[in-house]
Parts: sequence; structure tokens; C-alpha cells
Amino acid sequence: MTRDSSSGYQAARKREDAQVSRVLTWLSLTAIMFLVGFGSKAWYSDHSSHALILWAFILPVLANMAWFAQTGNRVVQKGGLLVVISILFTYLIASGGEGNTGPLWFYVFPPLLFFLTNLKTGTMILLLVYLVAVVVFQFPNLPFVLAEYDSDFKIRFFASLIFESIFCFVLEASRLKARNELLDLALTHEHAAKTDELTGLSNRRDIVNRLSEEFSRYQRSGHHFSIALIDLDLFKNVNDQYGHNAGDAALKQFSHLVQTVIRQTDVAARWGGEEFLLLLPDTSLIPALTLAERLRSEVALNNFSFNRQDLPITMSAGICSIAQANSIDDMLRQADLQLYSAKEAGRNRIAPRVRSQNTDTRSEPSA
Repeated sequence: MTRDSSSGYQAARKREDAQVSRVLTWLSLTAIMFLVGFGSKAWYSDHSSHALILWAFILPVLANMAWFAQTGNRVVQKGGLLVVISILFTYLIASGGEGNTGPLWFYVFPPLLFFLTNLKTGTMILLLVYLVAVVVFQFPNLPFVLAEYDSDFKIRFFASLIFESIFCFVLEASRLKARNELLDLALTHEHAAKTDELTGLSNRRDIVNRLSEEFSRYQRSGHHFSIALIDLDLFKNVNDQYGHNAGDAALKQFSHLVQTVIRQTDVAARWGGEEFLLLLPDTSLIPALTLAERLRSEVALNNFSFNRQDLPITMSAGICSIAQANSIDDMLRQADLQLYSAKEAGRNRIAPRVRSQNTDTRSEPSA
């Protein structure tokens, strides 16, 4: 997975987590409403102890919501709600609720459990829930067990709960598979929209967006940056003499070479045809010229070939720093003029020329 694809995947996961948190908030509010309602019903039915216990569960639900609102910790939000609901359902099956209907609320548990956790964790917790239900059903004389259920209810309860659990598991597995496939497809399309198909570098649309972002960063914090507009010399002759397949191979080889020379923070893009553009963040003019000269030298020394035929590939480049321009368009225009000067001066060179390019220090200038 590339750096851009990874960032896209992380962004998608964050959006999904944010959506889950909103759903959990609404579920918590709904749970509070039900606890208030059923607690009130129990109170007016002279089941005061049951009512007070139901109302008591409102406090941890509210505390969980307040903690999430203060910290934004989604892991604690999920875990806290799951613990509260697990304890509540354990109480309902052990006490029977009103009229031994407490276990019926367990049908809410499997879909909620798989929603809050993953398939493996959800399955393990469900098995633990089944164990608790078996203990309650088989040992009604335990101190914490206040209800007793007949055999027919036990059989129907377990059969229907197991069926629902399997059904929820299959649905969740299918949903996750479809989600992952859609996410992979979206990332593939996003990558294709930003990438030149032949070279694997950024395409013109992507580099223009990155230039705008870098210019905005310069306006906010004064971080200088430079660009290098590169053209492969007499590339039409390569296509005419050796064929377009040879030309494509040379473009790929050049693109690979560029990526071995630039830093990880730099961005190389295919500007169009045999033209390339380098975006060099936190780089002023002299270091940018040094980099471009090093790349030019590497290209001149590199053996470009296709079908065992050597290809005569050299490059010329025009460099411009944001310190010499007022806008992105101005930078591109000046870099293009410098590139034209390099070609007019004989090609296989960098413009503007400076007296000293012996250092490779590319530190950020002081603002």
C-alpha cells in the first residue's frame, strides 16, 4: 500500500469510526429512555427493587457518554457501553425481569455485540453469554438467581438465540467483506486519479493540488519551497529512431531514477509527455539547484536501454523558488523560462546557473 493509499484508508476508517460513535450515542440515549420507561412501569407495578436497579443502570450509561464527550476516546466508548449492557442483560436473565421476560432482551445482544466488536471477539463474548445462561437455567438455587424457567422456554430460548447469533455472524461477515471490497475499490480509483499510469508518478492534476497546498503552507508559516521543471532532451528523436515502446521504457527508467534521488518528502510528477515536475518542500533555490544538478548527472551517467539497445537520454531543467515568485502560476512560468534557457544553452544542463553548487545542503531557510 502506498503512502497516499494508506492515508486514504486511514481517513476512511476515521470517517467510519466517527459514524459508529454517533450511532452509539443515539443507542445510549435510546437505552436511557427504555430504562426510564420500564423502570417507571416496574415502579407502578409495585416492583420497586427492579425499578431502582433499572434506573441505576442509567448512571453508567450517562457516565460513559460524558467521558466520550470529554475525551473523544472511541475505544472506551465502545467498551464501556458493552460492559454496561452485558451486566444489564446478566441481571435480566438472572432476575427474570417482570414475568420472567428478562431473557427476551438477549435477542438485542448478538447484532449489537457484532456491531461494537469484531467477529472473533463477538463470538467469544457470545459463548460466554451462553455459558451464563446455562448456569442460570440449570442452577436456579444459586444466590444471585432469582428466576426459574420451564424446560420448553429454555429450549426455545437457546434455539432461537443460536439461530439469531449465526444469522448475525453471517450478515456481519458479509457486510465487512463488502465494506472492504468497496474501500479497496475506492482507494484504487483514488490512486488511479492521482497517478500517471505509465510512470507511476503523480499526474498533473495531483501535483497541481499539492502545489496549491504547499503554497498555502508557505503563506501560513513561511516555509519556502522550490520546483524543478524537467524535460528529456531531444526525446522525439528517441521515439522516432527506436520506437514508442523504447520511449515508454525510457520514461519508466527515468521515473525510477528520479525516485532514488529525491527525498521522501519531495514529490515527482509527470507534467506531460517527456516533461516532469519536482515539488521540493522546505527547499530554497541553491539546494534545489544542487539536487537538480545531481539528478542531471545521474541521468547522464545512467545506461538507459530497450531490447539491448542503448538510448541517448539526457535532461535539462529549470528551477524556481517561491522566494522568486508571487504565485504558483508565476513559479511555473519562471521555471519554464529557465528550462528554455537551459535548452538554448546546449541542453543537458540546469538553469539558472550559479557559481557554487558544491554542497547538498537542503535545509529550510529562516522565514
